[in-house]
Amino acid sequence: MRIDAHQHFWRYRPDTHAWISDAMASLKRDFLPADLQPLLAATAFDGCVAVQAQQNVTETEWLLQLADQHPFVRGVVGWVDLCAPDVADAIHPLAAHPRLRGLRHVVQDEPDDRFMQRTDFQRGIAALAPFGLTYDILIYARQLPAAIELVRRFPQQRFVLDHIAKPDVRARQIDEWRRSITRLATFENVSCKLSGMVTEADWHAWRPHDFAIYLDVVLAAFGADRLMIGSDWPVCTLAGNYDDVIAVVTNYIARLSPGERDAVCGENAVRWYGLT
Repeated sequence: MRIDAHQHFWRYRPDTHAWISDAMASLKRDFLPADLQPLLAATAFDGCVAVQAQQNVTETEWLLQLADQHPFVRGVVGWVDLCAPDVADAIHPLAAHPRLRGLRHVVQDEPDDRFMQRTDFQRGIAALAPFGLTYDILIYARQLPAAIELVRRFPQQRFVLDHIAKPDVRARQIDEWRRSITRLATFENVSCKLSGMVTEADWHAWRPHDFAIYLDVVLAAFGADRLMIGSDWPVCTLAGNYDDVIAVVTNYIARLSPGERDAVCGENAVRWYGLT
């Protein structure tokens, strides 16, 4: 099964999508399953994982409704307030839906780089395991040390690192990111999405070889059995079309064995998220 492990849907509203700045004006419209399905079909993907873009439960419920209506939406990574004292009660009705496979918080936007060390947040992480849910880690490279401490504290929890932790590809910064991500990868309860890279590069002048030095690092650190391809559609369209973004990874992994390519292009997502 070939799976795009990271994409988004939304009905655009300025008040609920304030993160879409004027520099991202092309994203100020609706992006729905009917828009994505032809792109998946053209690149021979069987399905996708829809990931939250708003920090509210209403959006998660809507994504689950889309999954009911569109079987190619194989899983949803939603949101609840993990810092809430009644977090388990909030998760329970959502987790009753078989397509809810994980949760995420937009930690990259938290002003405190040690946000993931908060007692209330970690209480929320501890609530995930009984429901069999993953946690997607969305951070910038500077927040990797806190992520390392988080996954160390919860060895039985499955984590997925989004967007290879967003190194500054435009500035070709790599050394500190490489040290931290290599350390993070030593924890076998963490996998990594090969996604979100083009928007960390020069949107208008990137070339596929710009990403090779970063892909070399994560392949060596995680191995092909803990990597999964993701488009980050429609955000990726700020820097390129769907086919070109996907080709960054598929062309890079052409050097791998057929089994390893299958793992990166879908089987790891099926296994890690428990997709059906």
